[in-house]
Amino acid sequence: MDVTRAAVYDRDANISVRDVPLPPPGDGELLVRITACGICPGESMDWYVARKAPFVLGHEPVGVVEGGDDRAFRRGARVFVHHHAACMRCERCRRGDFVQCDAWRATRLIPGGMSRFAVVQAPGVATDVLALPDAIDDDTATFIEPLATVVKSMRRAGGVAGRRVLVIGLGVMGLLHILVARERGAALVLGSDTVAGRRDAAVRSGADRAFAPEDLAAQVIAATGGEGADVVIVGPGSTAAMDAAAASVARGGTIVLFTPLPPDARWAMPVHDFYFRDVSVVTSYSAGPNDTRAAMELLGNGLTVRSLITHRFPLGDVQKAYKLVADAGEALKVIVYPGQE
Repeated sequence: MDVTRAAVYDRDANISVRDVPLPPPGDGELLVRITACGICPGESMDWYVARKAPFVLGHEPVGVVEGGDDRAFRRGARVFVHHHAACMRCERCRRGDFVQCDAWRATRLIPGGMSRFAVVQAPGVATDVLALPDAIDDDTATFIEPLATVVKSMRRAGGVAGRRVLVIGLGVMGLLHILVARERGAALVLGSDTVAGRRDAAVRSGADRAFAPEDLAAQVIAATGGEGADVVIVGPGSTAAMDAAAASVARGGTIVLFTPLPPDARWAMPVHDFYFRDVSVVTSYSAGPNDTRAAMELLGNGLTVRSLITHRFPLGDVQKAYKLVADAGEALKVIVYPGQE
């Protein structure tokens, strides 16, 4: 096998399914048949994907081992595959900053998760390919990578147990934050989104209340007895969402920027106010092998994510699938099955 069918994002922003090169697995590598791959909302950000084009989409895959190094995983094993891998030896890795390891972005899934077959490089096989238990089906397993990023953001927030949490943006990533905040003992869980259906989904997922963005700060202040939210997760990569977070955060609280702004955009952070109110602002990018294992444990313990799946598509309809995610309307979790075209 020297080619595989895959979904390619081109420089003209078109997505097409075609044959792409697939090298044979080398020493320590695995050949994996991808059975399902979720769509990350980040791959609908034009500026983010345009700078990488052309490339094969997809980094939320689950699959079956079909060949390669059988010392690590037997043929036929169902596995989660992380698309990046840290070296686990450098100073950054030793302190837990796995995504800042120099090896992190040098490793990848070849050609990508939205392909019929893929090769997992040896560093990934060694550190962040996880054998899936029978209790976690393929659809559920596509949540491991995105859920891992939520686990990390909660850690970057300093934990949520006993704290008042506000999640701005209630797409699939925001709803995963709602689920984990509730599971980890938040005292109050609030959400905000422009889409009424997503606000309803947040309440079904465990939010105490979900607000429209108009006058959000006033609604949050009222819901928290005048205090504000101790932790604010900012899902949208927009200065408007960041401003709303700044107006809603409590004294001594933490704002987590979960999505970046475009490289040429700037947020006018209210430093004077943050200083005297001891507000912390942290970012949270991707997730490491500790987070993927914690995410798989959450799923294995019954975190209820399947209700977030709204759409399923064969590989041949991948362009339609990505458009649904980009529209940010009715779609939440969208899954593509590369073996179906």
